[in-house]
Amino acid sequence: MPTAILTTDDLYQFKTELFDEIKSILSKAQPSKKYLRSTEVMELLKLSPGTLQNLRVNGTLPYTKLGGIIYYDEDDINKVLEQNRFQI
Repeated sequence: MPTAILTTDDLYQFKTELFDEIKSILSKAQPSKKYLRSTEVMELLKLSPGTLQNLRVNGTLPYTKLGGIIYYDEDDINKVLEQNRFQI
């Protein structure tokens, strides 16, 4: 098996390429939104429309209705998930 000798320049080039790759990935990532619509919450939590409505009606998941559109605060969703977490 042939051996390769790495130089300081090789390591510097690798570091530069790695940082460029990380910057590229982070620039493509979408920042999380503060408020989510019903369809986004259903997709995120894998819920049916009826289940999401039940969570609203029974007060489990707080929401805001503005102009006929229902919005959910991402922090509220995370709180509900943490409060209903089971420790095994």
